[in-house]
Amino acid sequence: MYGIIDCDNCYVSCERVFRPDLEGKPVVVLSNNDGCVVARSNEAKALGIKGGIPYYQLAELFPNEKIAVFSSNYELYGDLTGRVMSLINQEVPAYFRYSIDECFVYFDGFDKGTDFKQWGEALHRKVKQGVGMPISIGIAPNKTLAKVASHFAKKYIGYRHCCVIDSDEKRAKALKLFPVEDVWGIGRRYFRKLNMLGVNTAYDFASRPEDWVRTTFNNIVLLRTWRELNGADCVPNEQLADKQSICTSRSFPGMITSYDELRTHVSNYAVRCAEKLRRQHSVASIVSVFLNTNPFREDLAQYWNSREMRLVTPTNSTIEIAKAASEVLKSIYRQGFRYKKAGVILMGITEETPLQTDLFDINAENIQRMRRLDKVIDRINQTQGSETVVIGAQQYTSKNGIGKANVFANAIKHDFRSKNPSTRITDIIQLT
Repeated sequence: MYGIIDCDNCYVSCERVFRPDLEGKPVVVLSNNDGCVVARSNEAKALGIKGGIPYYQLAELFPNEKIAVFSSNYELYGDLTGRVMSLINQEVPAYFRYSIDECFVYFDGFDKGTDFKQWGEALHRKVKQGVGMPISIGIAPNKTLAKVASHFAKKYIGYRHCCVIDSDEKRAKALKLFPVEDVWGIGRRYFRKLNMLGVNTAYDFASRPEDWVRTTFNNIVLLRTWRELNGADCVPNEQLADKQSICTSRSFPGMITSYDELRTHVSNYAVRCAEKLRRQHSVASIVSVFLNTNPFREDLAQYWNSREMRLVTPTNSTIEIAKAASEVLKSIYRQGFRYKKAGVILMGITEETPLQTDLFDINAENIQRMRRLDKVIDRINQTQGSETVVIGAQQYTSKNGIGKANVFANAIKHDFRSKNPSTRITDIIQLT
């Protein structure tokens, strides 16, 4: 048996952990730069608020509704979901984190007579009590059916947050009620064709002959999905793979013409990429930067460019990567344009093992010193709050030439951002 555990309305649930007064009320979370709605509470969905709706339209379309609005707060979401995963890890032999808010769990070593329904309900209570986050659990003989079970656990109160598909009768009943476009592994690419062929539910698809699936689509992933819907276990156990490229990019709240301001944004993106590298114990050998104007402003001059730099010695040093990104930006920046977006991409990623440095790399002797420095800075920022310690290139220069300390977090618009009581000592809740 496999299980999939999913945090219910993850971003909204994270915001409610420290705001219990919002239980039962419509809540939405916005995308970067407070652009559009990316997460909705069940109450917000009941009002008719659609995912992706621009923020400014909320007041126009729902003028008489009191809707709690939050900017995305990934520091809070990452910490709380990490706590959820740590509790799950205590209850299972192994798990694979599939995204920020869901993971597959494996039951190798569980007794054959285990009551999985009882186990799932107990885990829900433990996570709810320990973190304050509601979760839904789907359990089945394979991962695809576990995904189906998770859907019912989330949607129907009667399952008490845990649905188990452990018989052909339950499997057939669930598939008849499950739209084919929601099946894991099908998605938008294939469901329209399936609908045209008269396949509307997961049961319709599973009932077709295997040869029909093979000849109609000639796709191994779709064939594997068909087999799993029919009860086979053929999706390989995922291994958590490190990313082969890492990108951090943002659209600016307005448009930027100043090179110095662009360099500060790019430096912040480079620092974020370096932090991600170190978290997965990797190094990168290529630093790429891209820059573009607003393609929707046809009245303005347009420009787009990107370039990359190959490092002599692969690194995950914040200072080295930020320095390289600044040099690349300087080579592609052009005056006279109003820029809307920039980004940094790290490529050529390998494991952080003892590296053979290049004979002509004059900075090779500083590698160990840089690693110790990054380790200390990462530790301070983890315990005292992100951006407690930053490099000079991350600071925005004010009119009097003095650097502003509010760096990456204020590089994007977040007028409704909540505090971070679980990660920042300055945000600890005080009782009055």
